[in-house]
Amino acid sequence: MTRGTKIAGSRILITGAGSGIGRLMALEAADRGAAEVIIWDLSAETGEAVRQEIEAKGVRARTFSVNVGESAQVASTAQDVGDIDILVNCAGVVTGKKLLDADEAAIRRTFDVNTMALYWTTKAFLPGIRERNHGSIVNIASAAGLTGVAKQTDYSASKWAAVGFTESLRGELRAEGSRVNTLVVCPFYINTGMFAGVQTKFPRLLPILEENNVSTQVIDSIESGREQLVMPSLVRLVPGVRLLPTRAFDAVMDFLGVNQTMDHFTGRTGGDSPRSRRAARRRQPAGV
Repeated sequence: MTRGTKIAGSRILITGAGSGIGRLMALEAADRGAAEVIIWDLSAETGEAVRQEIEAKGVRARTFSVNVGESAQVASTAQDVGDIDILVNCAGVVTGKKLLDADEAAIRRTFDVNTMALYWTTKAFLPGIRERNHGSIVNIASAAGLTGVAKQTDYSASKWAAVGFTESLRGELRAEGSRVNTLVVCPFYINTGMFAGVQTKFPRLLPILEENNVSTQVIDSIESGREQLVMPSLVRLVPGVRLLPTRAFDAVMDFLGVNQTMDHFTGRTGGDSPRSRRAARRRQPAGV
């Protein structure tokens, strides 16, 4: 019997749903008949825009302006939301700088949003999901959570933590016989604008992923009860390559150009206003 959670009739909450694959997953959930889509985003404006898009489809939606890195704010807002069936932790940030060039505030923000937020949201919503013994906790990590990448000392480490967090949570739930499912998603760069400027040496083997395809695959995986989604398939070989001596492993990563992908990274340009983020989403390649 599958542990998947059908979207139809479910209440789904997505963090970072004001843009990128968070927005697309919210719209996909509406198309699949979600009972309600709850949008959490730092920007009230972008969250409201997505809410209107969803309600235009005839599906109930609510939006909340939330800093997911703030535990007290997450706990308080979660009380206003009430019980949900599916939690998707999609909010994420990146600095894209070498360690010595990244300031303390940026590093802390990366871990607050990419890692600590998973604890606060899951602690807020898992009790209700666990009590009903049905539902899904979904964490959008990264291929950088499977191998370190130059100029991602904070981002990669935060995503390694997301992978470990999800695996440990899965172990806890399995040990107690719970039917609550966990899903960790580890995609290569996605063309959302977050990683604008990144390049891939072998686009056929390691392509920049299309955001619509990624969002659809995540929703499919929630419904099927999948526990890990790694994209593209070549990335799934990383754990096996780790059986090589360290220098040989590094040589493989360098041959694939992994540590050069960030050489031309710019991130979103033109500021970080909701309007500029929407424009970046339309025109720039990037990732999660």
